[in-house]
Amino acid sequence: MKTSLRAPFKRGSLAGLATISASALLLSACGAAPEAGSGSSAGATDYTGCIVSDSGGFDDQSFNQSSYEGLKKAETDLGIKVNQVESKTNNDFDPNLRAMVSAGCDLTVTVGYLLGDATKAQATANPDSHFAIIDFGYETPISNVKPIIYDTAQAAFMAGYLAAGSTKTGTVATFGGIKIPTVTIFMDGYADGVKYYNEQKGKDVKLLGWNKEAKDGSFTGDFEKQDVGKQLTQNFLDSGADIVMPVAGPVGKGAGAALKEAKAAGKDVKLIWVDSDGYLTAPDYKDIMLSSVMKEMGDAVETVVKEDKDGKFSNTPYVGTLANEGVKLAPFHDFESQVPAELKAELDQISKDIVDGKLKVVSESSPKV
Repeated sequence: MKTSLRAPFKRGSLAGLATISASALLLSACGAAPEAGSGSSAGATDYTGCIVSDSGGFDDQSFNQSSYEGLKKAETDLGIKVNQVESKTNNDFDPNLRAMVSAGCDLTVTVGYLLGDATKAQATANPDSHFAIIDFGYETPISNVKPIIYDTAQAAFMAGYLAAGSTKTGTVATFGGIKIPTVTIFMDGYADGVKYYNEQKGKDVKLLGWNKEAKDGSFTGDFEKQDVGKQLTQNFLDSGADIVMPVAGPVGKGAGAALKEAKAAGKDVKLIWVDSDGYLTAPDYKDIMLSSVMKEMGDAVETVVKEDKDGKFSNTPYVGTLANEGVKLAPFHDFESQVPAELKAELDQISKDIVDGKLKVVSESSPKV
C-alpha cells in the first residue's frame, strides 16, 4: 500500500469511500510504516500529525481528500511534521494505525466510520497517543479519541429543497454506497427537503432511491463499483429523474458519467455532490454540478490538530452544523444565474430557520450529542 503522499493525486482505479457510525467490523491484515513530510512556514516543531484513509484513498475527490487537505494545511500553517498512509482495503486499517503509533504520531486522524473499531483498539492500547476520528461517535467516550461528526441532514435538507425547486421533470433521485448511518443521513435530509418543498408549494415532486419511512432505498453495495452507480443513475433517468445526488464517494463518478452522457444526448440533467464542493474537487462534472452538500472536514482537522499541538486536546465531540458552518450547501457556480432569486431566498430562510430551531431536521442517524 502507499505510505506517503504529498498532494492529492490520480491513480488508475479508486477503491471505495466509506463512512459508518456504530460499532461492528472485524479488521485485520498487514500494514506498512508511513513516511514523514515536514512543514516549515510556521517554524520548526517536533509535533507530528498523522492521517489514515479508508479504502477511498486521498484522491477520492470527496471525503478522504478533504480531510487530508486539512492536515496538509496544518503542516503549512503550523509547521508540523506530517505522516500519512492509505488503506487499500478494510483489512489495512488496524496495521496502518499500529504503524502510525509506532512512528510516534502525536495525533492520528482516522477517516471514516469504518475505522471505528480499529481506532478504538489502538487508542485503548496506547492511552498516551491522541486520535481523532471523522464520522464516528462512540456510545462510551474514549479519553484519547476526539470524534469529528456532522449533522449532514441539515445541509442535505437544503439540497433536497433545491432539487425539488429546480427539477424540470418533477422527479429527483438519490442513492447510497453502503447502507450505513453516515450515508443515510444525507438521504434522510434530502428526502425531507423534497417533502418540505412539496408541502410549501403544493407540489408533488417525486423522489426515487430512498424512502425515509421505510428506511429502504437504492445502494450500490460498496464504494468502489462506478459502473453500478452509472447503471443506477441511468435507471433513474429512464424513470424520469433529472437531478441525482449520489452518496457513495468515488461511485458518484459513475452517476456523473451517466448524467454527462444524458446531457450530451440533449437532456437537461444535474448532479448534486456530497462531502466536498464537487465543482472544485470533481471538475470533470462541473458543467452538470448544481451544488454540493459539504462537510468542512479540512477546517475541522486543522482546528483539532492546532488544539492538540497547543496542549488543549479534548475528547468532546466536534459536531458540524449549519450554525457553526461545519456543514453547508455549496455555491451554485455555473448554475448561479439559473437558480431563481426566489428559490435562493427560500434556501436562505430555511438555513436561518434551521439554525434558529424553528425548523427541525430529524434523522435517526444525526449525532446524538
